Amino acid sequence: MKQIIQSFKTGQTILEEVPAPQVAKGSVLIQTTRSLVSLGTERMLVEFGKSNLISKARQQPDKVKQVLDKIKTEGLMPTLEAVFNKLGEPLPLGYCNVGKVIAIGEGVNEFRVGDRVASNGQHAEFVSIPKNLVAHVPDNVTDEQAAFTVIGSIGLQGIRLLNPTLGETIVVIGLGLIGLLTAQLLVANGCKVIGVDIDESKLTLAKQWGITPFNPRNGDVVKFVEENTNGIGVDGVIITASAKTDEIISQAAKMSRKRGRIILVGVIGLNLSRAEFYEKELSFQVSCSYGPGRYDENYENRGVDYPLPFVRWTEKRNFEAVLQAIASGKLQVNEMITEIIPLDNYLQIYGEIGSSKSIASILRYNEGVVVPKNTIQLKEADYLGQKGVIGIIGSGNFTKMTMLPALNGSGANYKYIASKGGVSGTAMAQKHGFSHSTTNVDDVLKDSEVDLVLITTRHNLHAGMTVKCLEANKHVFVEKPLALNTEELVSVISAQQKSGKTVMVGFNRRFSPHSEKMKLLLGNSQMNVIATMNAGTIPANVWVHDMLMGGGRIIGEACHFIDLITYLTGSKVKAVCMNAMGVNPEENTDNATILLKYENGSTGVINYFSNGSKAYSKERVEVYSQERTLVMDNFRKTEGFGFKGFSKLKTKLDKGHKSQFHKLINQAKNGGPALIPFEEIVNTTKASFAAIESLKAGNWITIK
Repeated sequence: MKQIIQSFKTGQTILEEVPAPQVAKGSVLIQTTRSLVSLGTERMLVEFGKSNLISKARQQPDKVKQVLDKIKTEGLMPTLEAVFNKLGEPLPLGYCNVGKVIAIGEGVNEFRVGDRVASNGQHAEFVSIPKNLVAHVPDNVTDEQAAFTVIGSIGLQGIRLLNPTLGETIVVIGLGLIGLLTAQLLVANGCKVIGVDIDESKLTLAKQWGITPFNPRNGDVVKFVEENTNGIGVDGVIITASAKTDEIISQAAKMSRKRGRIILVGVIGLNLSRAEFYEKELSFQVSCSYGPGRYDENYENRGVDYPLPFVRWTEKRNFEAVLQAIASGKLQVNEMITEIIPLDNYLQIYGEIGSSKSIASILRYNEGVVVPKNTIQLKEADYLGQKGVIGIIGSGNFTKMTMLPALNGSGANYKYIASKGGVSGTAMAQKHGFSHSTTNVDDVLKDSEVDLVLITTRHNLHAGMTVKCLEANKHVFVEKPLALNTEELVSVISAQQKSGKTVMVGFNRRFSPHSEKMKLLLGNSQMNVIATMNAGTIPANVWVHDMLMGGGRIIGEACHFIDLITYLTGSKVKAVCMNAMGVNPEENTDNATILLKYENGSTGVINYFSNGSKAYSKERVEVYSQERTLVMDNFRKTEGFGFKGFSKLKTKLDKGHKSQFHKLINQAKNGGPALIPFEEIVNTTKASFAAIESLKAGNWITIK
């Protein structure tokens, strides 16, 4: 299928051929008929993409600080590589989509194949959208009109926060697409509306809908408002403009009456004057996108609705309200349509987007029956009789930033990258020379030429994907963790025993030259190992914390160090005890200490902390054995004390990823024993489960 993407690296806006998405659980698959170009938001993205590195840095000072912190801890070259990889990531454009439902995902009951719907889908011929971001289009609303649904809901959410009442006077600053829609909805709500913009054509359009127009180039907007409110000031201001200046927020404060309300929908400078707000006791609030539910994983992706009696207006209900306003004639949108362009001619819009005077540009799609292709071939390649032919499932940051660079030069035969949406996977496939990009995992599993599958999806999919790969007679590499609970682990063990295929988990740290040197120096002695991970804070709403999706940071991340200590000691964990910081430690496994007893008498301590300084080393390992000590600092420096002939090893940051993947491909091609014994992988996984169990029970847990 065709989809419009923006490259932040080259600055180009491209109509790319990518595989169509699969219909996801809780979602509907939509064949697009129309999509609306948000000239404000998309112009900003396109212009950011075209700007040089210095300009990009100036626009994102918070990101610059993150880069500088990363340089301090990981070094200059790895940081620069990460930055350029990030800039090379394509961004799908668009969020105002209309089309027909062609497939229904599991758990969706309110839609049927053939329904006309509006959604926040991108500029693509096919989109898979969660049901809470999709709304039915009334019969008397055309596809072109319905394309205004999502962008209209942005303005509507600003109005809901303002909470205007009949007869109030409201100023809308910025009469772009969102501003004109907002002003109309305010008029429909019984408000007197003053619209402010420097574009006379937009002011003329606003006037025909009963909006009082004002061009600030023709006078003082604050005085104009005072004259039109008998010196009282307006009841509310909604700012839908996009500008860097602080003048707009100052004008909004000055034109407001005492205890007036100001809502920011657009993007402006926010250097507020305390005096201007203090004297009038003004209220100021920033509006978040389409309404309640936005960025809530449970609402948007899991379909968990907010109860209507307590949350009257959600994203979806805002969509429906805008469509109803269009259907009733209270919201006029036809006059705002500047152009309707066939998708193939998209550059007529995007090529001129920086200087465009359009209000609403609409893309028109092929409305004939088109069968979505979930796999596309990017180049001719012959894999017949070859080994080490790989398929990758997952196209997130780990695949892009770590795995693919590490695989370079390994001799792997690249065939598939499978991704959820098709865009990121296709970009990676093109860059690294894969022959196929797909959104259908089954195509990878059914291909007899693929002998090794690498899984880098979210954690909750690891065990199920591993089982499917084993059942398809594939060797498996799965990025940690292997499983999130005992039931999943049992299913993997069973599948592995039946297939006889190799299961490898991405415990890369044992393959670092620092770990290998430590192992060589220590031999088979008993030892005490202390591993500290200065992990850093991850926001509470990130999926990793969700026990059902990410497993939490102990199961999902600390397992790395359980495996590393197992490797160093040459033994398996027999008992685990974990304690965590806080009054309710079960809620704070970000800051925990894990004690490990090993079968050979060795002990391990893992300090997994998220409350440390980013300026300090991220990972540190100390080993004490036979009056000797090893200290490894961040996989860059290892110092030995009491060892004959060894005092120090220094390298660039090397956590073992490259060595791990090169050895994995060599094994896939030439055979040989598992790189990590499967029983050790199982033991490490059980130990991570036991850590959580120990925290809940308050005692040691024995590994069975």
